Amino acid sequence: MILIQLAVIAIIQGITEFLPISSSGHLILIPSLTGWQDQGLVIDVAVHVGTLGAVMVYLWRDIWLMVLGIIQPGQIRRNPGLRLIAQLALATVPLVIAGYVIYRYAGSALRSAEVVGWSMLGFGALLYFADRYTVTINRLEHMTWGRAFLIGIAQIFALIPGASRAGTTITMSRFLGFERTDAARFSMLLSIPAIFASGGAVTRDLIDSGAEHVLADAMVAGAMSFFAAFIAVVLMMRWLRRASFTPFVIYRFALGGLILAWVYA
Repeated sequence: MILIQLAVIAIIQGITEFLPISSSGHLILIPSLTGWQDQGLVIDVAVHVGTLGAVMVYLWRDIWLMVLGIIQPGQIRRNPGLRLIAQLALATVPLVIAGYVIYRYAGSALRSAEVVGWSMLGFGALLYFADRYTVTINRLEHMTWGRAFLIGIAQIFALIPGASRAGTTITMSRFLGFERTDAARFSMLLSIPAIFASGGAVTRDLIDSGAEHVLADAMVAGAMSFFAAFIAVVLMMRWLRRASFTPFVIYRFALGGLILAWVYA
């Protein structure tokens, strides 16, 4: 792959991964709009891993809390770090099961611009309703086992291109009454096991198939996506401290409408 293609993929992924506008949907559109060959799942996962590094740096306090929870074990009720780890694990189980089934049996069947367009509109409407009409009463420390599992169920829909992993989890968190910044924060924490799982599965298949030469492109793309993601996360969290998700909803509606107009034309 040429460097400019890797750079475009990495920057778009970095900017869109933790915003509720679907990074996978944007990645699927790149080949259609540029004429480039589809970068495939390997590069997609590589740029996801780069964004994983960015979110771990930004949320280092939460990461350290979880590390302390492991180092200083005790009753999970009195150990916030260990409790957070368990809640993230519980919320990840539905995605792992559904993701394995789809990855093995459906492959890239859903990777189309038409699917992205409709998902942008439908899940954008859900995000708007959840953000506008639910009562905000919870912070991250109010997370329960039931709420974590419901957010995990919502994350399954992120397997539909255009739905957005961040979008589906933030939408459910807002329906459950969580503050905007805390909804985004839990969504980003939840991305850590999700990206680890998908990255590990694809890397194993890559090595088994003898296509290690793709790793060089993957490493370059991952590094660039790291820096783009860190900047995007900082700006998004600053915005959410004083405003709503409405600009992201408007973007989803505009992009979804343009995609469908282009597809059906």
